[in-house]
Amino acid sequence: MMRNKKIVIITGSIICLLLAILASLVFGARFIDIEEVFSALKNLDDGSFQTLVVRERIPRTVFCILAGGSLGVSGSLMQAVTRNPIADPSILGVNTGAALFVVSGMAFFNISTAGEYIWFALAGAAITAIFVYGIGSMGAGGATPIKLALAGAATSAALSSLVSAIVLPRENVMNSYRFWQVGSVSGATWEGIATVLPFLGVGLLIGLIAAPALNAMALGDNMAVGLGVRTGMVRVFAALAGVLLCGATTALAGPIGFVGLMVPHIVRLLCGPDLRFIIPMSAVGGAVLLTVADVIGRLIGYPGELEAGIVTAFIGAPILVFIAMREKVSSI
Repeated sequence: MMRNKKIVIITGSIICLLLAILASLVFGARFIDIEEVFSALKNLDDGSFQTLVVRERIPRTVFCILAGGSLGVSGSLMQAVTRNPIADPSILGVNTGAALFVVSGMAFFNISTAGEYIWFALAGAAITAIFVYGIGSMGAGGATPIKLALAGAATSAALSSLVSAIVLPRENVMNSYRFWQVGSVSGATWEGIATVLPFLGVGLLIGLIAAPALNAMALGDNMAVGLGVRTGMVRVFAALAGVLLCGATTALAGPIGFVGLMVPHIVRLLCGPDLRFIIPMSAVGGAVLLTVADVIGRLIGYPGELEAGIVTAFIGAPILVFIAMREKVSSI
């Protein structure tokens, strides 16, 4: 029964992803008919206006898939490592840490390329993740979900103040940062995708390899150790994978929130707690969510567009409230 259910979910998710890709190529400042999209895809060298529009939208669509999938997997790994159902890169402050380092790089080191953004973002994400986990682990009970969420919120608020302090006196940095900070996929290029792809690939591979051990750790550290799992090493590598996926994505797209919160939680509700299934399905679900959010942003903001990060925040905020209420009820 569960096997059939998973097959249905996988099939439905793939169909949703294909429809989201098609919508991303069809909708925008200029509507392109579906037949024209398929015609353009068959002959991308055609010099017609419709083909040029579709060709410009392809890297944006590909980056939506990669970024959304990466954020979904990053959220599932962070939730597994911290055992916190509301953990995601934005709530734990990891996005803000990456943003602070990118802004510092813009202001003090004149960074301007995708490769430079990635290394600064990864450093900021890693340092922030370690700091938040350290703060959340203090006191009795260790790193509880509530303490981690509070530590992440406090850290994010403090780092946001530092970002403002760096950006406001520097008009040139402000101009670059104000579009990047809301979370956007509109500036995607093949060069940027090629730069970020190795980091995303390594992060996803580590996450998939760590999934069986994380399943064992969900039973408790003592049980996992009894099963031969090196819990400390697994946590380090799973957290590293989450930071790679989140940091590299944030470097190019900006701090897009709530994707890593919503998708793994929905997958877990539908399919159960097996991370061997949750991680790949979070990749597919994240890709669908961010691609659809980008399309919605184009439709709402027509003839301009509303950034995808704003759309995911509107969708994610009520879902966060729902998850928090559900966890509170289940703990009573």
